Amino acid sequence: MISSPTIAHLLPVTVVRLSADAVEIRWNEDARGLNLSVFRGDSPESIEGNTPIAHVTQGSSVILTRLAADRPHFFKLAASGGGSLIVGERRPVVEGCPNLRDLGGYETTDGRRMKWGRIFRSSNLGRLTEKGLGQIRRLGINLVCDFRTEAEARKLPNRFPGAEAVGYVRLPIQHGEFEPTSVFDRIKKGDFGWISEDFMVQGYIESVERCPDVWAALFNLLADRRHRPLLFHCTGGKDRTGAAAALILLALGVPSETVVADYGLSDGYNVDVRKAIYDHLRPFGVDIAKVEPYFTAPESRIRALLEHVDAGYGSAVDYLVKRAEVSEKTIERLKDDLLE
Repeated sequence: MISSPTIAHLLPVTVVRLSADAVEIRWNEDARGLNLSVFRGDSPESIEGNTPIAHVTQGSSVILTRLAADRPHFFKLAASGGGSLIVGERRPVVEGCPNLRDLGGYETTDGRRMKWGRIFRSSNLGRLTEKGLGQIRRLGINLVCDFRTEAEARKLPNRFPGAEAVGYVRLPIQHGEFEPTSVFDRIKKGDFGWISEDFMVQGYIESVERCPDVWAALFNLLADRRHRPLLFHCTGGKDRTGAAAALILLALGVPSETVVADYGLSDGYNVDVRKAIYDHLRPFGVDIAKVEPYFTAPESRIRALLEHVDAGYGSAVDYLVKRAEVSEKTIERLKDDLLE
């Protein structure tokens, strides 16, 4: 039992969505004895600090109800004895974009944490509903980076951003001569023998070996404060987006096991998407087990990428500096800006 808990003893803190208008904030159950006030805002900067929405004097969680369903929620937990921390939802609700998440809150090896509401990763933005458009606009995103090929972007145009106020940059990554837009037609015709875990892993490795210019551009864009909050995405939000998230998190000092855990969230977030895809393919006589590697994101895949980078360059930072020619000053500036 912690005799004199401080705000830091609350960690780890998670925000769990209970319903459209309710969340539960949970923290370390050993951190009892803190008198907490809870404040909320649509962004970390807009949290209103005068009128708390809840007070907590006991227990290790608080349920907050009657929250607006059309906006993101960030919370500040402030202890009466001093100290506060900001938390957010890992998966902000954006209708039509199930694999969208905030990279905030992850702890680094030196004890700092990623700031919430600064970097978002997601699947494509072409199926956002009208409600989803309103929800994603409230995240305050200033720049969208799209890793899809020209053909992918043309086949399913983004619905966001839709105004000049939000920037849009295409940073295409392609696996050899493979064209992603042909996948469904090939599978439905019985041409799926090429799908394998080895094929998928090779795509990850190619993304670092053939596209250092993409990663240099991404890091330089991210380093410009005017571009944040920044969102990056591909089609499913798991492969190219997963590699991007891994490089960013590792560069900022997030341990590899946390990187692997973040990567693994895609399979859970995309479960309904996969069900719809499999239901679409079954009438064509497709053996789902044989095509499944293309639509899933097993942890072994990101581990293979990390092992490749470490073996070839020493670390993700060494790769970024030596191969992608991202300056060390840029990485340090990102740490200064994005960690707390």
